[in-house]
Amino acid sequence: MSSAKTTPTNIVVVYFLKNIEPAKRQEDGFELLKIMKEITKKKPVMWGSSIVGFGKVHYKYKSGREGDFFKVCFSPRKRSLSVYLMTGFDQLKDLLEKLGKHKLGKSCLYINKLDDINIDVLREIIKRTFEELKEGKVLGQL
Repeated sequence: MSSAKTTPTNIVVVYFLKNIEPAKRQEDGFELLKIMKEITKKKPVMWGSSIVGFGKVHYKYKSGREGDFFKVCFSPRKRSLSVYLMTGFDQLKDLLEKLGKHKLGKSCLYINKLDDINIDVLREIIKRTFEELKEGKVLGQL
């Protein structure tokens, strides 16, 4: 069985963010870092070379493969800010309607820049997602 490709690393989050370009994406990255630290009360951890994660949750696939993953995270990608929400979006429809300009992937919220959205709504989205994934809770049969 293959191992997970995205795993925790020893990369220092602040150093990673200081190397993000352009400057606005870096600024938004530091703001997301602050927001997620406040909400989760967890130390940020780099997962792979470009994902800043908070908390940990256990997952299990139907195949029997299982492991640990972050509860919430973000990555200041070149095209957009990617906010990963491991619970999906069904329970967040009310908030997504109020968020502002964004796109959705399978478990990823794409935002061009934080100025495009309502930050208080984003905070609530992150909070709900993080609280739903209790420490040690198995994500279910994915």
